[in-house]
Amino acid sequence: MTKTKQMLKMQQQLNDATGGIGWEYGYTNKGKRIDWKRCIYLEAAELVDSYPWKHWKNIDATPDYDNIKIEIVDIWHFVMSEALRDYKINKKGDVDQLAFDITKVVNYQIFTNNVKPLEADIYKQIAWVESFMKTLFTSDDILMLIDAFFNMAYKLQVNLDILYRLYIGKNILNKFRQDHGYKEGKYVKEWNGVEDNVVMQDVLEKQPDVTPIELYEALERVYAEVEGV
Repeated sequence: MTKTKQMLKMQQQLNDATGGIGWEYGYTNKGKRIDWKRCIYLEAAELVDSYPWKHWKNIDATPDYDNIKIEIVDIWHFVMSEALRDYKINKKGDVDQLAFDITKVVNYQIFTNNVKPLEADIYKQIAWVESFMKTLFTSDDILMLIDAFFNMAYKLQVNLDILYRLYIGKNILNKFRQDHGYKEGKYVKEWNGVEDNVVMQDVLEKQPDVTPIELYEALERVYAEVEGV
């Protein structure tokens, strides 16, 4: 199974578990309306806020590139969700067809290459994100949006391999959150002063070949020692 297809299948399973079967029709099984495009642009805004762009605040700060990668992965969750919705509702095909079509977009082959050093200043990097957002707002073509995402992500040093590794990590973290009361507001996101995203990334860095099950178990061990749980 290709990495693209694997991520699509995992996203379908996550959405089925959190929103209920039939979430593609725009509502969760609790009657809550779903808007994936709004999710995408709000995550993109969070990505921009990882840069010290504000001329009145922290003017000597450096971009939080670790968080930028996490925000890119979060955006990808919602881009895939919108693609899965679009393909089902508009009868364009199943997950296999979607995965195949994704490999045919212009920037896919570039996205499979090794990442290159960042060459632009932070304002050019922010412009790449805003160009992606422009595509979101001006086009209803989901493959065009995916192509724009690959372009943005690759320029910000995230390629297919990095996206896949971090996606698996975030997918397992999302499952872990749901299993530990996230939807009910019982989940503790700060683990003794460290956000759970950072803990997850630390496990991935120390164990690059960790399996999804092993990652979940590692998160369990750390979470059991969090104050207030």
